[in-house]
Amino acid sequence: MEIYVVRHGIAIDREDPKCPPDPERYLTEEGIEKTKRVAAAVAALSASPDLLLSSPYVRAMQTAEIFAAALDYPKPKIRRTDLLLPGSEPTLFFRELAKDKQTSTLFIFGHAPQLDDVIASALGSKHHITSLKKAGVALLELKRVSPPNGQLLWLAPPKLLRRGGK
Repeated sequence: MEIYVVRHGIAIDREDPKCPPDPERYLTEEGIEKTKRVAAAVAALSASPDLLLSSPYVRAMQTAEIFAAALDYPKPKIRRTDLLLPGSEPTLFFRELAKDKQTSTLFIFGHAPQLDDVIASALGSKHHITSLKKAGVALLELKRVSPPNGQLLWLAPPKLLRRGGK
């Protein structure tokens, strides 16, 4: 199984007086534009997802929708899961994922440091080995889903991907 791990794009700052509660924080215009370029670059790699899973928080769902458009994936088929919320236990995520025998290429959308926890868990590490930037993407290849056993194929900061998505 291949898992593209995507951190949400640039969202409204928590210090902004207009900032809504955390679950409702949304992408800024800059965040939307930069995320579109990242998604276009990933789509150019011929990524073809079987499933898109997202944290239910607004900024993660917006990021998933941008990627869905770039990947020709139907937006209504994006699945939300609380297992990608901040503070969720990665082993529970992989256990749930193991129940799905049909998926070979998956995109997940969420938050830091939760996604760094997912990557570490997939690689058998108890400590973070990554620090995804906003709209950053990593690609994992899992030999076994639960308990996870995989390798990190690549990790790309958004700035690098945006250069390819122009």
